Amino acid sequence: MISVRVFCTSLLVLFLIFFKDPSDCCIGTGSPPPKPNITHLKANSDKKSLVVSWLGNHTASSSDIYEIQVSRTEEHAVIYNINVSVHADSSAEYTWTWTSDLPLECVDHSVRIRFFCNQSAPSLWSNWITNYGVKAKDKTKIFPFQRVLREGSSAMFCCIPPEGVNITSIAFRKSQFPYIDIGARVKAIAVHNLTIPNIRIKHLLLTCTETTGNNSHTWNYISFPPQKPRNLSCATSDMTTITCNWDSGRKHDPSDRSKRTQTLHIRNSNQATINCETSSCSFPAVPQLQEYNICVLVKNKLGEETESYSFNISDRVFPVLEWDRVSPGVTNVSLSWSVSGNLTQMTLLCQVSTVPVSITQLNCNSASGLCKVRLDNLHPNTNYSARVRCSVNGRLWGEWTRPISYTTYPLVTLDLWRRIKQLSDSYKRHVTLLWNPHVVGRAGTVNITGYSLKWSQGGQIRRELKESGQSQVEVSIGPARCDFTVQAVLQSGSSIPAHITIPPQDHTDIHPVNKQLNSTTAGFSSLSWDHQSTVTCGYTVEWCIMRSFVPCILKWIKVPKGNNTLDLRDGDFKAGFRYAFNIYGCTENGHNLLEIQTGYSQELTSVQSPGLVEPVQSTSSSVALEWRYNEDDPAQPAFITGYLVTVQEVGSDILPGQTEMADPLQKSVTIKGLRQNQEYTCSVSALTKVGPGLPASVIIRTKIDYSAHLPKILTPILLLLGCTILLWPQRKMLKSVLREIFVYPAGMKIKKPEFDSFLNEAAQRLQSQRVEECICCDIEILNIRPRLNETTSVTDTLCSPCSPSSISSKSPTCVPLKAEYHPQSAILLQDRPTPQQMTCVINKSYLRPVVE
Repeated sequence: MISVRVFCTSLLVLFLIFFKDPSDCCIGTGSPPPKPNITHLKANSDKKSLVVSWLGNHTASSSDIYEIQVSRTEEHAVIYNINVSVHADSSAEYTWTWTSDLPLECVDHSVRIRFFCNQSAPSLWSNWITNYGVKAKDKTKIFPFQRVLREGSSAMFCCIPPEGVNITSIAFRKSQFPYIDIGARVKAIAVHNLTIPNIRIKHLLLTCTETTGNNSHTWNYISFPPQKPRNLSCATSDMTTITCNWDSGRKHDPSDRSKRTQTLHIRNSNQATINCETSSCSFPAVPQLQEYNICVLVKNKLGEETESYSFNISDRVFPVLEWDRVSPGVTNVSLSWSVSGNLTQMTLLCQVSTVPVSITQLNCNSASGLCKVRLDNLHPNTNYSARVRCSVNGRLWGEWTRPISYTTYPLVTLDLWRRIKQLSDSYKRHVTLLWNPHVVGRAGTVNITGYSLKWSQGGQIRRELKESGQSQVEVSIGPARCDFTVQAVLQSGSSIPAHITIPPQDHTDIHPVNKQLNSTTAGFSSLSWDHQSTVTCGYTVEWCIMRSFVPCILKWIKVPKGNNTLDLRDGDFKAGFRYAFNIYGCTENGHNLLEIQTGYSQELTSVQSPGLVEPVQSTSSSVALEWRYNEDDPAQPAFITGYLVTVQEVGSDILPGQTEMADPLQKSVTIKGLRQNQEYTCSVSALTKVGPGLPASVIIRTKIDYSAHLPKILTPILLLLGCTILLWPQRKMLKSVLREIFVYPAGMKIKKPEFDSFLNEAAQRLQSQRVEECICCDIEILNIRPRLNETTSVTDTLCSPCSPSSISSKSPTCVPLKAEYHPQSAILLQDRPTPQQMTCVINKSYLRPVVE
């Protein structure tokens, strides 16, 4: 009976719950809404979040509001409060997640909830539901413990000591931090902006020190969340396997503990999720599926990122190739390769790259599985490398194959030339064939075993085989045209024969033109010649050093048709050496000499000195020089442009006189205007474009000019002759006068030797002088009667420069002289009575009497 009653009561309660008007639980009934019931409370795996679950209330409103409180420690100190609005659904179960800044292991965390009916009347609070923290028993616990923390975030670390033990300090990375009291014994610190340490293992050390002096340690790790995959693309090389690649962004350290994973999921298929590498993923193609829609998920303990990509597999084909065969030739190569995978039904567009040439593009039908190509215009004996890639649509290219190396076969050409010498005693000619082997390319050494020589003249053909060391051969031929062919013989490779034609003797009337080249300090720049319309196959320029004592090493260069210049800047030319350039024009009948040009790459002044011809002819005012010189000597280090003649007086500081002679053929000169009886140094040196060479010198003395003394000799003679002619009619009177002059006066005792000496001295003083050398001497003869007690004396006045004034000044001192006695060579005193007469004799050719 009691059980039936209990059963009925239960049915009534259920009826009231399920069939009661929703408005009955709100304010309309005057009673508060029922308190909510928390059905579940748990911590997430990271021990930082609490998940709260409860059942919704059956109300009339479209949305319900719940107030949630979170408390910490046993005293339920509320640390967080929030109102949460949820959609009203009586059958729904609501969840709410709260993230704690403190690890949940540190202390107890409790949650309670209440409901607001129509956003106004609150229900009663639910009971506290607690998530219990960790309790330390015999050793201090530290949280978080060996956890991966996010770089750049903030974190709280706590120390939980055992019962009866307190924490005195907390050190983070060996640095003390101020701690916070949480609960009765728990201590915590807050660290902001966590950074990855620059050590091999990216961990953070936390140390808790107890009152007992013991230290507890733990390590945590710093990392960062994954980055979103970038540049995601997929391709296939064989239509059976698809490979996707992407840029994973920032690289993780190998010691990272965040446990990063990459997975790929094909959304439009039922294929299972595919585990991938860090930045790539390969998976088999889905049969009959052309369009793919994939998603790549990258995640670790700190977060996750996804990237999607869609593609058509036919548009993402990257063919993979393998080399099959390489067959090189002299100037070409044949290449073949195979295509991997199921691509035989596709026409491929391939590119072949050869280094150092270019890229060649071709179409390849890979039905047979092989593609082939022939590359031409390669260089002989040259190393090459080739690689190839192919594409299906010309937009997406596969990877280049590995480079394959090959060497083309060698090719030898001969640069053939000749020298012709006419034999004087016959019609035969002596031909010297010269050749230089030229190997194209430098990939390997070419072994020339010999040379094959063939020539034909007058229908006769001859052949000879020469050794490999030879580079010239001498052949005697007749006057007719002769054709020569020389070809190198190789062990492997190819050789191109060289041909040259010797023209018939005297087949042309062209006379070569001689020219002289202008040299510069920089050497030869270029050689040019006149264009000839008769030339049909180019030109040949040969040259050698023009020195008789040095063997001529012939060199030559061939110039193509249409060019009439040759660059000589790269030639090995020596300064001071004369070179002769012979320019030949090529025709069907052979080569004809057109021009001969001689010159120096650089002229020098060290030319030889001329040879002076001696004895040197000279006069009193001139010198005639003559010399010998070979101005055309090819051994000279420069062209002779003339001569430089210098004359300088010996012992003089005056700069020497110079005379330049611009004609190198003129080898004599007469130098005038010199002084008589004087020594001169005469030098002759050859002139060049760069200056004079070594001089040849000689010292000569000019002769005495006796004609300058003729006036001195002839003047007195002519005067005497004139006087004689004038005085000849008075010869008798003059004779008597002279007799009286040169008769000794009576009573004079003059010794004849003294008188002769006196006359000689007077005659020397009376010699005829030039006007500017004239010295006047006055001789006064005084005739005075002396007293009885005086002695006779003779007075002579010294000579002085002659002038009329001197004569007049001397006249008053003259002593009276006997009129019939006029001596010129002595001054005599004689007793004569007055009247007194004075006669003056001066240094003239006449006597001048003065009478007072």
